[in-house]
Amino acid sequence: MTTFSDLTPGTWDVDASHSELGFVARHLMVTKVRGQFKDFRATVTVGEQLEDSSVEATVQLASVETGSPDRDGHLRSADFFDVENSPEMTFRSTKVTPDTLEGDLTIKGVTQHVVFDLSFNGVAKDPWGGTRAGFEASAEINRKDFGLTWNAAIEGGGVLVSDKVKINLDIQLVAAQVPATV
Repeated sequence: MTTFSDLTPGTWDVDASHSELGFVARHLMVTKVRGQFKDFRATVTVGEQLEDSSVEATVQLASVETGSPDRDGHLRSADFFDVENSPEMTFRSTKVTPDTLEGDLTIKGVTQHVVFDLSFNGVAKDPWGGTRAGFEASAEINRKDFGLTWNAAIEGGGVLVSDKVKINLDIQLVAAQVPATV
């Protein structure tokens, strides 16, 4: 079984075509709506010691997809992400351990500290000579903490959209190619 110590120190990039940045929120308090962001980039710097590692990520909020064009349009509007004025969500790590990824998440200009539960899935060589690594992470945030306050009351009590949103990451990294020295 591979461990974090099997990661070669250096720069690793997220392979977005083999990764997913998703979220889950309750709708009408009885079902879950899932969505994802299709346009994101991240760089992971692996240190000689795990605690010296870092993550920086940027997500284009206009790339949100939930399977409903009307809902996606509403999420992009000023009621939620306000992509016209705040097009990006960012994350910058402050601490990495074998079980957690901590950092500052910024949405609509509001930054909150978030702790992700982290799982390392291993390292593998790809058929083209590259090295890949896989991670999963999840965290629960309160969207109101980021100024995402729109909601609607429903008959019988409750609200249309939950305050709590679960963020789920399934990430494949690729080791950055180091140019040959002459």
